[in-house]
Amino acid sequence: MARKATKKARANTSVHTEQPRATILINLYDGTRELLAPDTRVLVRIVDGEQRHVFTDFVKGPTIRVTVPFQDGMRDIYTVLVSADGYVQSGFHPVRVSPRILRPVFLMLLPKKTRFGFSQAQWDVLQDTHPAFTSLFLEGASSEAKAQSRYERIMEQNPDSIACLLNILTVMESIDLPELTPLDYLREIVWDETMARDRFFAWADRALVEQVRIAAEQGAFAQEPSPALLHPGATSSYKQIQFGEANLQLTFHERAGNGQDRLKVELDMDYFKDMAAHTLLEVIPGLFELTDPKRIYVLRWIAGHQANVPEFDPPYTIRSAEA
Repeated sequence: MARKATKKARANTSVHTEQPRATILINLYDGTRELLAPDTRVLVRIVDGEQRHVFTDFVKGPTIRVTVPFQDGMRDIYTVLVSADGYVQSGFHPVRVSPRILRPVFLMLLPKKTRFGFSQAQWDVLQDTHPAFTSLFLEGASSEAKAQSRYERIMEQNPDSIACLLNILTVMESIDLPELTPLDYLREIVWDETMARDRFFAWADRALVEQVRIAAEQGAFAQEPSPALLHPGATSSYKQIQFGEANLQLTFHERAGNGQDRLKVELDMDYFKDMAAHTLLEVIPGLFELTDPKRIYVLRWIAGHQANVPEFDPPYTIRSAEA
């Protein structure tokens, strides 16, 4: 009887401990970089680090609070996916959570049918808001009128190329090299058939190579092996590694230049930092379809918010084609 009483006493003193939980705060924006309309019905899916679905439900945004289990391990590295009728799915990984903090996630949803909003990219507006851009666009033209006409003609005939150009210049202006920014070393845009939706070429001061090399030694860039395989004629190539997605890549063609103070640089942005993902998901599909500046716009905006750096804000927006 004494033993039974002891066991009963021990059972009564046991305390049930609830599993710790963490909170994810999802913030949804549209292609104008404004909060999504509050009446938008979205499907939120949250998957843990072992690929188990811990939350799936239809909710209304633009701000959604979800609590998830906290295991203090690999399961706490979540993936957040959001979709809605008429929109392209968006998501982010890794979302690392803790009971001690509210974990924000910023996502952008683009309509499936879109158009560029270039009101802030008009020449007269750019002169006031982005004078470094228009100063660069003037180079190689015999007059401001001809430079403006050249820019506006490409905007009308090939808007994807202008979006790509503005994406990359905005990123270049935000990167600190040991001295100045990459944008400060550009001398002239190459306005020819090589200007595409995924890249453009420019003439740059040769000092840019050394500045990027030093930045790579400091951990801001990674040198790409065998650059000529993907970039014919390239002598060296460096990719920014600050973010998981949408990093700037500078590929130098040092033999194409005046031999003294200028060289040609090829500028593009990768979807993914990981080389395997880059090769499989970009280069191989890229045989048929070039990197989309709209996707770069979304990925870079999300990556910047997740890294808590100044917002990626090129002088254009992406709007519904039906608006």
